[in-house]
Amino acid sequence: QVRIEESGGGLVQPGGSLKLSCAASGFPFRSYVMSWYRQFPGTERELLGSISGLHSITNFLDSVRGRFTISRDNVENTVTLQMNSLKPEDTAVYYCHARSHSYEYWGQGVQVTVSS
Repeated sequence: QVRIEESGGGLVQPGGSLKLSCAASGFPFRSYVMSWYRQFPGTERELLGSISGLHSITNFLDSVRGRFTISRDNVENTVTLQMNSLKPEDTAVYYCHARSHSYEYWGQGVQVTVSS
C-alpha cells in the first residue's frame, strides 16, 4: 500500500524557518523523483523543486530559490523541504509528490501559514 505523508507544517512568523518532511512507503522510493508542490487557494499546484533518486536537484521555483532547499534520505525513505526566510506570500498548502515513468502519488498536503 502506497503511503505518502507530509508533516511539519504550521504557523511561523515572517522571516522564520520551517522544515517539512515527507515519509514514503509502498513503492521503490529510490527509483522515484520526489517533488514538493504548493497550492494557493483557487489556483493550480505549483512545482517548487524536485530531487532524483541520485540526489540531483532540479526545477526550483525562482521565487523560492535560495530560501528553500530539498533533500532526501534513500534509507529512511524521506524527503524534506527546508524553508528559510519565509514570507507571508509563502502561505499555502504544501504537497509531497512521487513520480516514476509509470506512476505518480500525492500526499494529503500540509498547511503552512506565515503570519505575525
